[in-house]
Amino acid sequence: MRDFSRAVTRILRRAVPFDGVCLLTVDPATLLPTGEVVEDGLPAAAMIRLTEIELREPDFNKFTALARTDQPTASLSGATAGDLDRSLRQRELRRPSGFADELRAVLSGTTGTWGALTLLREARSPHFTPAEVRFVASLAGALADGLRRAALIGDAVDGGGDDTGLLVLAADGTVEMANPAAGRWLDELGPGDRPGGHLPLAVRAAASRARAAADGGNGGDGRGDGGPAACLARARIRTPAGRWVVVRGSLLGDGPGSRVAVLLEAARPPELAPLIADAYGFTERERLVTELVARGLPTSEIAGRLHLSAYTVQDHLKSIFEKSGTGSRGDLVARLFFDHYAPRLTPHGTTSVPMPE
Repeated sequence: MRDFSRAVTRILRRAVPFDGVCLLTVDPATLLPTGEVVEDGLPAAAMIRLTEIELREPDFNKFTALARTDQPTASLSGATAGDLDRSLRQRELRRPSGFADELRAVLSGTTGTWGALTLLREARSPHFTPAEVRFVASLAGALADGLRRAALIGDAVDGGGDDTGLLVLAADGTVEMANPAAGRWLDELGPGDRPGGHLPLAVRAAASRARAAADGGNGGDGRGDGGPAACLARARIRTPAGRWVVVRGSLLGDGPGSRVAVLLEAARPPELAPLIADAYGFTERERLVTELVARGLPTSEIAGRLHLSAYTVQDHLKSIFEKSGTGSRGDLVARLFFDHYAPRLTPHGTTSVPMPE
């Protein structure tokens, strides 16, 4: 992630000068942030408040709002007609830290939203121009694909049992209680290498989203999720050690001063299945075809089970090979299943699968 961020920074800076940058990864299913790389940006102490504003309070160019538009890239100066202090995060956090305009981009592609980018300019620098906004927008799909591919690099190490961590957070985000398993998960996730880091971003985001849902389910941006189930927030994140972790936040009680419980546990097949399928860009039908291939079924039987013609199955296989970078059934099975993904593609999993002829 950090190497990818540095490469992105080098490329962008040649065409769009900036003084600070923040690259976020997000869970494509929930849009909750799961990781961040910040260079010359806001101090770590400001990030808790920034997360609260992003997930709970009204402001300009919020990532969830940008993700729903046809043009998910915008400058703060453009959104506020040049009056930057109309933005809450500008008044409270960015201006006191010496920053003025910002350019935000949601990194989405055909397989979903995988991250978000913020470019910052200091008070002495000019505002971002419409041409610069358009240039960053033109790169959003490629950057999203880079983040998607990064999610697939390396083995997804098995979860290691039912070691569930429990954190209880006070209204100000401080930890009131943590069981030993939570401590181990936090050590593995790490707060990042930024001085003054507190809790991992995914934990902070899950807690803020749970509070926002309880406040009315709109997070200050009109999402309007509502309902009791909306008081749960969930994100999946891959640790530096390669394990996939599910982070869940749930409000304890009612009112703004209520505590939040955060659970951390190894991701199980139902949680990982959509992420793996999304990462390769598989459609639902392609996911089913891939699972049946891994079970060793021939084309004719796959066609019968899915009520398709053999030619249609072959078309799906061609697309699957292209998306996964494989060239044959055996290569596909070896890469996705026997290496590490077989039990994770579908909720019921696959075990003891014969290699297709």
